[in-house]
Amino acid sequence: MRVTREGQLLQLTWMPRLFPVNCYIVEEELDLTLIDAAMPFSVKGIVRTAANLNKDITRIVLTHAHDDHVGGLDGLKKKFPNAQVYISERDAGLLRGDRSLRDGEPQSPIKGGVPKKVMTQADVLLYEGDTIGSLTAISTPGHTPGSMSFLDSRSGAVIVGDAFQTFRGTAVAGTIVPWFPFPAMATWNKGLALTSALKLLETAPSLLAVGHGDLLKEPVHKIKEAIRKAQTI
Repeated sequence: MRVTREGQLLQLTWMPRLFPVNCYIVEEELDLTLIDAAMPFSVKGIVRTAANLNKDITRIVLTHAHDDHVGGLDGLKKKFPNAQVYISERDAGLLRGDRSLRDGEPQSPIKGGVPKKVMTQADVLLYEGDTIGSLTAISTPGHTPGSMSFLDSRSGAVIVGDAFQTFRGTAVAGTIVPWFPFPAMATWNKGLALTSALKLLETAPSLLAVGHGDLLKEPVHKIKEAIRKAQTI
């Protein structure tokens, strides 16, 4: 496991050269917020990192309900039983394994690995503008119907799940990156993903933190390039 720190944000990465899977720890004054739960084998590294910070994880916030973002959830709840679990109201259904679509949503099938055996469910359902510690929730559907991103009010860092990737190229969800097409292949609706990317650009983030790939400092230029490419395909 690789740990990369930028201010109060720690990126934890498994398989960084082959198939990077990231989750994030946001350090607050008294405790920690974990964003995404990675894979079952990630639990030990997450617990060890929290112990090194000498703080407890009291919130587990999920960007969306794909297997590589919720795989360690049950194991983490055993280690941090008092931690509250947060997910968007929309993706709470996916966390239960429900792939059904709602009236008014594009009726293309939901893609990617949706959990079938995760027992832990959300304590708090999130909506646009909700705050979790220093984070503000931003609704960014596209990769899944209920994908969310989180803006840290202190630093301007934005943690976006799979709304973007930076591994082997910065791209909007749904845009194929050669040699690492998997986030695009798991994207539900490219049109909504592009709209969400434009919405994230409006936050003018100082740091882009994604589910797959390295942290991107001063990312606005590359975000704009990724959006332009997504608009042409």
